[in-house]
Parts: sequence; C-alpha cells; structure tokens
Amino acid sequence: MSALRAAARFEHRLTRPNATLAELEAAVALAVEHGLGALTVSPWLVRPAGRLLARSGVRLGTVIGFPHGGQMTAVKAFEASKALENGAVELDFVLNTGALVSGDDDAVVADMLAVVEMAHSAMAPAGVILDAAALGDDLVRRACRLAARSGADHVVSSSGDESAVPTVERTGQLYRALGGQLAVKAAGTFSEAAQLGQVVAAGAAIVSTEFTPRLARDAADLLSAARDRATAPLADLGVAAG
Repeated sequence: MSALRAAARFEHRLTRPNATLAELEAAVALAVEHGLGALTVSPWLVRPAGRLLARSGVRLGTVIGFPHGGQMTAVKAFEASKALENGAVELDFVLNTGALVSGDDDAVVADMLAVVEMAHSAMAPAGVILDAAALGDDLVRRACRLAARSGADHVVSSSGDESAVPTVERTGQLYRALGGQLAVKAAGTFSEAAQLGQVVAAGAAIVSTEFTPRLARDAADLLSAARDRATAPLADLGVAAG
C-alpha cells in the first residue's frame, strides 16, 4: 500500500475501563508476536505489563488524566511520576478542555508542562490527548499551538473511542493545524487494513487501536511491504538511474 509510510508505528491499546489482567496477557502476546511498536495500557496495568514486556522490544505507554482531563494539575503530575516509576516509557495525557474553552491558556500550558517535563526528565515522550471532535477548528488550532509551546512530542486525536472514518478526518485536521511542529497519533477503532493506510495517509505518524489478531497480522504485513519499498533499489521501483 503506497499510502503507508515505512516510518509509521502501530500501537496496541488496552485502556478500556473493564480491561482485565487476562486481557493484558493476551495483549502483550499479540504485540510481541506481531512486532507492534508499543502497548498503551490503563495506569493500574502498567506494573504487570512492564513485567510481561521485559526484554521484548515493545515500548510500554499509559494514559494520564484519562479520560476527561479535568483533574488538578498536581494529580496529573503525581500520576505521571508513578507511571514512570512503574515502568511506563511513554505518556499520553488528556488536555484540560475546560481551561482551553475558558480561554485560560496559561492554565492549559501549566497543566501540560507538569506532565511533559516529568516525562522528559525520564527520557519518555509525552503526547497531548484532545477530543478534536468536540472542539471547533479554532480551538483545535489553539490547542495545537499550546501543545507545541509545552514541548510535547505529539498530539493524540481522541481518547480512542472514535470509529475509523472520523478518526481519519480528525487526523488530517490535526496534521494541518500542527504544520509539522509535532507528530500526530491517531487513536480510534479500526477493523480493516485499508483503514490503517488511510489514517497514515492523512498524517498519522502513530496509529493506536485495540488490535485484533487479524488486524495485527495485516498491519505487520503492511509495514513490512512499506519498508521493503522504501529500501528497494531505484531500478526495482521503475525509476531510471541518474
């Protein structure tokens, strides 16, 4: 699939509130078997996930201030510190939407910095989760500017519950708003390999979803084909040498 960039990363996701330890074991096995780049789990699952993922090469992430982002900044900072202590190496945190809509940009940035600086002190990337569907274009653009000011590494399109079509649309919206300043993580529900290609083509550097075994196999095949194409000699791609 030519739309799929070889540099794109697929991330397995287990952040449902009713996710169990048995499901975590299955999620780890799936991520490792299919070479997915990361596994993002609810905070209470970070410690057991870290033990299960040890020496696997799969990065462990979690969510902070999830799912609504209205927690006090100090609470988010504490949650971030415990997540890192328990073994997370990537953090995605929910934007304080109320502060954004209220026009209190200083509060929004301070909230972001509390988590971003905590993550970066541990050499962990940090992403801002925003509910782009609930915000108009102006607020999305402002949220993206503030995320860039905070030093965040990427912006996440939603808390992960959106279906494929709106996720592709939100991804494109964020990609345009960010103008290359930060990466876009598309978080949503996907069921077909073609949807993965569509969301990457819309601008996603990372795709985060709760993979099924079939979709994970398809994702691995897509990335393998994209990487082979990226490293193929020019003659193999039908390009004449200089």
